[in-house]
Amino acid sequence: MHAGSLKKPADAEAAIASALRTVVIEQSGLSALAEALDNGLAGPFARAVSLLSNIQGRVIVTGVGKSGHIGSKIAATLASTGTPAFFVHPAEANHGDLGMITRSDVVLAMSWSGESAELKGIVAYSRRFAIPLIALTSGEGSSLSRDADVVLTLPKVAEACPHGLAPTTSALLQLAIGDALAIALLEARGFTPDDFRGFHPAGKLGATLTHLSEIMRTGEDIPFVAVGTKMPDAVMELSNKKVGCVVIVDAEGRLAGIITDGDVARNLHRNLKDVCVEEVMTRTPKTVEPSMSAGAAIAYLNENKIGALVVVDDDKPVGVVHFHDLLRIGAA
Repeated sequence: MHAGSLKKPADAEAAIASALRTVVIEQSGLSALAEALDNGLAGPFARAVSLLSNIQGRVIVTGVGKSGHIGSKIAATLASTGTPAFFVHPAEANHGDLGMITRSDVVLAMSWSGESAELKGIVAYSRRFAIPLIALTSGEGSSLSRDADVVLTLPKVAEACPHGLAPTTSALLQLAIGDALAIALLEARGFTPDDFRGFHPAGKLGATLTHLSEIMRTGEDIPFVAVGTKMPDAVMELSNKKVGCVVIVDAEGRLAGIITDGDVARNLHRNLKDVCVEEVMTRTPKTVEPSMSAGAAIAYLNENKIGALVVVDDDKPVGVVHFHDLLRIGAA
C-alpha cells in the first residue's frame, strides 16, 4: 500500500467535518482578502485596473504550478469579459514563446511566494522591453515584487490542507482577485450582455442571450385577426398557426388584444358563432420588445404562467414567441 492509500474506509461524519473545516478556513481567507482591499491593497488594485483598462495590447497571464492553473482560468475570464488575454506558461516562454509578448501588452505574473525560478525569464523580458508588469503574490519584498510596476500583495493565510502544504486557500485568493480584476474591468468598459454574447455564441449561455428579434415568428407566421372578426375565424387562425394564441389588431395595425387557447376553452359554454373577438379577448396582454433576451423572456413567461408573448414595436405587434421557440434554441 503506497503512502497515499486509504488505511480504512472513510467515515462519513469525519468527511463532513473535514469539508466544513476546509470551507471555514477558505472563507476566513476570503475575509482577509476583503479586509486587505479595504486597506493596503486598495491603491495597487486601482492602479492595476487603470493600467489594464488603458493597454493597447493583451494581458499576458503567467504562473507555474497551481498558480499557473489559476492563471489560465483568470486569462479565460478576462478574455470572455472584454479584456483580451491569454496564458503563457513560463517554461514555454523560455523556449520561444516570449515572442508572443509585445510592447503594447501587460504581464500579470502569479507566484504565491514571489520566488518561482521559472518566472525569471519572462520577468527579465518584461523589464528589458519596458513591458508593464503586475505581480500577484503574497511575497511582500520578494524578487517578483521588487521587479514589478504594480504589486497586488495578497494576505498570508492558512491553507486548508492540514499539513499547510497543498495550495488551497492561497489558490482561492488568487482566483478571487483575478475575478475581481475581470469584473472591475468589465464595469469600467461598460461591457454589456450583448458584448458578452459576442464571446459566448454557443451553448445555453449564448442561447439565453439571443434577442427575441432573432427567433420570433414574423409575417405570415403570426396568428393575426382584426377587431370585428367572428370567433370561428379566430379559432381557425389559432388552430392553423399553432402558437397557442391569436393576436387581435385594430384598423391601424396596433395591438388591441389577444385570445389564447384558454380563453376559447373558458367560453365554450357560449354560442361563439356570432360572437366577435373583442368580446372574448384580453385587452392588456403581456408584451415584450424585440431586444429582450431569450433568458429574460423565459423568466417572464414563468413569472406570468403563460406560454407565449406578443413582441411589439411602437404598439404594433411585430412577432410572437412561444415557449417552444425558446426550447428549440436551447435557452430553456
